Amino acid sequence: QVQLVESGGGLVQPGGSLRLSCAASGSIASVYVMGWYRPGLANRRELVAKIDTTGHTNYGDSVKGRFTISRANAKNTIALQMDNLIVEDTAVYYCQYNDGEQTVWGQGTQVTVSS
Repeated sequence: QVQLVESGGGLVQPGGSLRLSCAASGSIASVYVMGWYRPGLANRRELVAKIDTTGHTNYGDSVKGRFTISRANAKNTIALQMDNLIVEDTAVYYCQYNDGEQTVWGQGTQVTVSS
């Protein structure tokens, strides 16, 4: 099984930055996608950003130009650089791992943008 450990959430002022990390461990496939999601309308989780094993990325419209997802230096770890944060970014951010056979969710890390 795959386990996910999230870190980097916290309290930041509008215009500030945070960097989230998600480390995967366990039976990790050679091809997979990892990303970050947050609750959207009707509490449905919406895509923030994702990255696959080839390096291809996708971003939610609301974060384009402000957030950057990448592979971290450590293997099986992704990083989400969150810049120019706004109050609307406040949410619990969930890391997701998907290899086609299983989808695994982290427990979530709180991001609060407030003055």
